[in-house]
Amino acid sequence: MQDNDYTQPALFIDGEWVTQTSRYGEVLNPATDEVLAKFPIADEEQIERALASSEAAFEQWRKTSYDERIEIMHRAAAILRENAEHTARCMTMEHGKPLADSKGEVENCACLLEWCSTAAADHVDRTLPELKGFVDRTVRKEPIGPVAAFPAWNFPASLATRKMASAIAVGCSVIVKPAKETPVSFMAVVDALDKAGLPKGVVNILMGDSSLISKKLIESPVIKKISFTGSTPVGQKLAALAGDQAKPCVMELGGHAPVLVFDDAKLDKAIDLSVTTKSRNSGQVCISPTRFFVQEAVYDKFLTGFTEKFAALRIGNGLDNDTQMGPLANPRRIAEIDDLVQDAVSKGARLMTGGKRLDRPGNFYEATVLADVPATARIMQEEPFGPIAIINKFSSYDEAIEKANNTDFALASYAFSGSQETIDKLGSDLDSGKVGINGYPVVFLDSPLGGRRQSGYGSEGGYEGLDAYRIVKFVSQSAI
Repeated sequence: MQDNDYTQPALFIDGEWVTQTSRYGEVLNPATDEVLAKFPIADEEQIERALASSEAAFEQWRKTSYDERIEIMHRAAAILRENAEHTARCMTMEHGKPLADSKGEVENCACLLEWCSTAAADHVDRTLPELKGFVDRTVRKEPIGPVAAFPAWNFPASLATRKMASAIAVGCSVIVKPAKETPVSFMAVVDALDKAGLPKGVVNILMGDSSLISKKLIESPVIKKISFTGSTPVGQKLAALAGDQAKPCVMELGGHAPVLVFDDAKLDKAIDLSVTTKSRNSGQVCISPTRFFVQEAVYDKFLTGFTEKFAALRIGNGLDNDTQMGPLANPRRIAEIDDLVQDAVSKGARLMTGGKRLDRPGNFYEATVLADVPATARIMQEEPFGPIAIINKFSSYDEAIEKANNTDFALASYAFSGSQETIDKLGSDLDSGKVGINGYPVVFLDSPLGGRRQSGYGSEGGYEGLDAYRIVKFVSQSAI
């Protein structure tokens, strides 16, 4: 790979970087609108080569020892850290997020390689208690086979790495299709694995036509599991394709996370944490806090404090040291967000700050706060996926729970309270795959990530994420 300002995008097929193909797409810098590079669009022959490579590699890789996998993946983590500065700059250039966030994401990828490889070895077969008439009864966990992974663009390296690292740690091979907006970030992880000695074909990268690649991979008899992170509509289509083949999936889809702020919460802390978390990735996070419901007694104070701090955020190019929030991924996001804002205002919502595109090159939208948003506004049910905070009030605990659970999404929920009695109830009453109380951290190396209803199914991360790429076999040996 080239060592210049932005790495040349390339396919990775059977252990070789491939830049030559019949068609190319453009990678744009969302902060400047400039063309960063052209990326190769995989053709059908290259897709078939990746499938054949993945199939052959699986038969070899599944037989490698856990110790060998650990050694390779830990070595790759060290290589990735050595090149973290360049990788982070490439990520910021193609995604837009502040450079410090990109550096943090690269480090997360290194940690994922280390944790998944070690945890996979710790979480294997289980022997059932002795039973008269039987010599042995064992529950075995075996790699499911070659995996097709489709990560989203908002965390271009870590989302792909979580899928890939979990799969290869348990003995699977993987074909990854990075998002066309952010093709380079994950390449650094694969390059590190390649240099660390990963056998060719264990990981392949395809770029380009999402419809063609997903259809070819999912319909191929080689692929045994599908993992997708992205929007609910796209996830539904991929799940339907997989269903026709009776293939299991992990689907991490959209979110519309509620935040309950009770009148006994530490309000200043809740405001500061909420502004920081809401602005992360410019709100382009599936677990981003979006619908804030604040108890009446502290509603005005929270609304004022949040609005002032959110409006004061420094928005700009992620490579600038003073930038706190970067651009949106593409012009399409701006149009979709603005439609939701205008709809809410037309139906009676109060626009406290923001509400329009910034007049400069790049995909910049103002940090926006909507208050007293009516239930009829589209934004109360449709995920904005941008720098918009909805702030409404509630009176009672039961009303707060009803409002929080009143969408088809159920990925993450949050709450702030000083009452242990309230906290004890929230974990059960908030209907979502992840619940954060008095803080927003809900994603860890050893914790599962997954949603309910329109937010998807299955788990990524933690031991559950490792088992997602395993099949269970029960072996019973009777006494002779």
